[in-house]
Amino acid sequence: MTFTDKPKGLQQSLDQESLLHQMINQIRRSLDLQEILTTTVSQVRLFLGADRVKIYRFDTDGSGEVIAESIHEQRLPSLLGQRFPVNDIPEAAREMFMLVGQRSIVDVANGKIGLSPLQSKETGKRLETNIHYRQVDPCHIQYLKAMGVQSSLVVPILDCDFQEQSAKPTLWGLLVAHQSEPRKILKRELQVLQQVADQVAIAIAQSNLLTAARTKQEREATINRVTTLLHKLPTVQLQGALEEVITAFNGTGGRLYIEQSQELYTWGEQPTLPYELDNNIIEHHPLWQNWMAEFKQGNVWATSDLYKEPHLRVLALAFRSTPIRGLMVIPLHYREKFIGVLSIFRCEFETEILWAGRCEQNRRQLLPQLSFELWREQKKGQSVEWKPEDISLAQALYDHFSMAIQQQQMFKQVQTLNGNLELRVQEQTYELEKSLLFTKVLKQVTEHIRRTLDLQTTLQSIVREVRALLNSDRVVIFELKSKSVIVEEINGNWQSVLGMNAPADCFPDEYTHLYSQGRVRVINNVSIASLNNCHREFLQSLQIQATLIVPINIGMEVWGLLIAHECETPRNWEDAEIDLLQQLGDQAAIAIQQAQLYEQTCNAEAEARNQAAQLEHTLHELQETQTKLIHTEKMSGLGQLVAGVAHEINNPVNFIYGNLCHASDYTEQLLEILRLYQLYYPQPHSEIKTAIKAIDFEFLVEDLPKIITSMQVGSDRIRSIVVSLRSFSRLDEAENKRVDLHEGIENTLLILQHRLKGNGEFRGIEVIKDYGNIPMVECYAGQMNQVFMNIISNAIDALEMGNRSKRDDKKIAQYPVPTIHISTRVSVDNSRLLIRISDNGAGMTEEVKKRIFDPFYTTKPVGKGTGLGLAISYQIIVEKHGGIMECISELGKGTEFWIEIPVSL
Repeated sequence: MTFTDKPKGLQQSLDQESLLHQMINQIRRSLDLQEILTTTVSQVRLFLGADRVKIYRFDTDGSGEVIAESIHEQRLPSLLGQRFPVNDIPEAAREMFMLVGQRSIVDVANGKIGLSPLQSKETGKRLETNIHYRQVDPCHIQYLKAMGVQSSLVVPILDCDFQEQSAKPTLWGLLVAHQSEPRKILKRELQVLQQVADQVAIAIAQSNLLTAARTKQEREATINRVTTLLHKLPTVQLQGALEEVITAFNGTGGRLYIEQSQELYTWGEQPTLPYELDNNIIEHHPLWQNWMAEFKQGNVWATSDLYKEPHLRVLALAFRSTPIRGLMVIPLHYREKFIGVLSIFRCEFETEILWAGRCEQNRRQLLPQLSFELWREQKKGQSVEWKPEDISLAQALYDHFSMAIQQQQMFKQVQTLNGNLELRVQEQTYELEKSLLFTKVLKQVTEHIRRTLDLQTTLQSIVREVRALLNSDRVVIFELKSKSVIVEEINGNWQSVLGMNAPADCFPDEYTHLYSQGRVRVINNVSIASLNNCHREFLQSLQIQATLIVPINIGMEVWGLLIAHECETPRNWEDAEIDLLQQLGDQAAIAIQQAQLYEQTCNAEAEARNQAAQLEHTLHELQETQTKLIHTEKMSGLGQLVAGVAHEINNPVNFIYGNLCHASDYTEQLLEILRLYQLYYPQPHSEIKTAIKAIDFEFLVEDLPKIITSMQVGSDRIRSIVVSLRSFSRLDEAENKRVDLHEGIENTLLILQHRLKGNGEFRGIEVIKDYGNIPMVECYAGQMNQVFMNIISNAIDALEMGNRSKRDDKKIAQYPVPTIHISTRVSVDNSRLLIRISDNGAGMTEEVKKRIFDPFYTTKPVGKGTGLGLAISYQIIVEKHGGIMECISELGKGTEFWIEIPVSL
């Protein structure tokens, strides 16, 4: 881009005036600096016909960023939002931009740069628009070519503080125009761009003034809000004021610590010390306290990175578990006295910087990558810098917080004085009320003694009233005759001493003599009282810190002691409390005398009642013995009957069973002879033929072996029944021996087989056996068989009764098959055997289940049961075998009996 001063006519002058007019109107119309800059680059690009116009702003670290841009038809790549390193614009060039307002025009094709200072470096006066050309640095040429630029025009933008006449301007940024082809610049165009840059500088100054005004307004509003919260006596809202301050500083947390009361107000993120102090408060740490002592009144300390502060390296450990990085500390003083500290925290944040060379799909965008390779810089652990206005606001808040805290402390002191006065009045009122209460309690105890003659109730009432009235931890009555505590009332989780005996060696006989003379023992502190070591150790073993003892005297003898214990802390017993306890001791003596007289009167009546109770108990035992004798006799007779029947049947059955095999052989031999006769004499006599036909010889030959076989099966069945009867009765065996209980169950099922089979009215009962691998069990086998017989018989009865209620043949198929389930298992340690017998009958109600083991209780119709089966079974299992027998039943869900016996008795 070269420079020329040849005008293009009136149209260019009009464009210039229009551009300046629009710029001035935009500045007047808008207060948004970014909007003004965006309009500026758009208007300048139209005015110059440039391919790209941008505004480049310098940061405090010397690098820069394109913050506004206008491009014509994407002829050049976009640089908006990209940052450029510090070295891209040399320090010398920036000094010339700032000192003399130098403009630069670069002609890439010819390798020349034109420099046009706005004012003289020596005099500072404004110069005419002229240009000085020289060769440009090849690196600069390559830099521009990488961005696709052939012509470049740069005008500096300076920031001036119009409120301070002596303030020097600073280099704020650059107004840059780029062309993708060579172009000449007119003097007039350069002047217009300079005027535009001046207008932008005015807009920047205007924006700075607006920002400062808004900041001041926000600061005053914050101070007003905080002041309102701090001076709302009597309820100073320190917590609300703290939250308001943290919000005003854009903090993430904070805390207010008050030295005198050691109060701590917190909000938001908080540090935590990694090791234990007395209460783990950072303001109590010695390093923090020494640091606070170094501050002078009104000083404010702030850092954007507390981890870079050497004197905070120990305290910084408390912040490691938090995102806090920025810290402001405002020590609070009142008349040079340190009264607290206000701390504000700011969190660290992560930022990403896009450096020049961003890649787009447009191929033109590839050009800057020749020298600007894209890279994104991520900065972690960044913190917002504390600005001067932040420090100013902190100093303004310093006085308000100091005064508010001091006022609050003075207000609390006044409240304390008023409270002390009220407390004294309350104490006097309490003493009067206490005296009235003592009198009331004495009256209540006296009336209670008159109403009742029960000694235990009266003594319990006395200790209860005394404990509540004295507000002690434990009150007891000690009886000298038994040398033990007979009544006790405790408040809290203190050790019970009820029934405890006092060591004889610790309390000599002279103690009793002193108590009989009315001695009262007052011990305010066990650890320092004048006691022998044995006595002290005994009291301390009962957790007693203080005790008050008064005697209960009946005539000239000491009956016992009324004792109050204090277990939490030592206690100074008051005279009124001692007097009350003495009076209650006298009342206890009266109650004891009355109770003794009443006890003598009741002894005869009690003895008569005891005799009646003994007779009743004896009658009950006789009834139980009779029940057992009846059952024993019944079972003995039944066993003998079964054994006798089995014995009588056994001989003929054995005879029949033993001869049936011979009869079978003889029959086979005779039939074989008849077959041989038929073979060798096929034409028998006519009379023989007639006889053969009459007896149906062929059928007889075929059916006779079958009859013999049926007779063998029947006799075998009779023999097995006889064996089962003998085994069931167990009359030929020892009473207690090891047996296989599975055999007893099988014998019982065999005896009851006829009841398990179905008939026209009953479809039969299915028995499911779930036998476990159980050992031989040491038991009374006959009695165990009796238990099995009772339970299985009851199950069959229950299933038959349920079947009678379902007699409708059309519906009977809808109901489940009647089933008895028998299960045996042994415990894990092989010490106990579990037998479960269940049915799917109708079950029983809860009321019936509670009484099934009672003697003579039955739910069967009259004549169907005695009510002794389950009662005797329960005695056999529980008393005879030391086992467990339980019934589990629910109406409509069947019944299960649970039997558990030891493997060895």
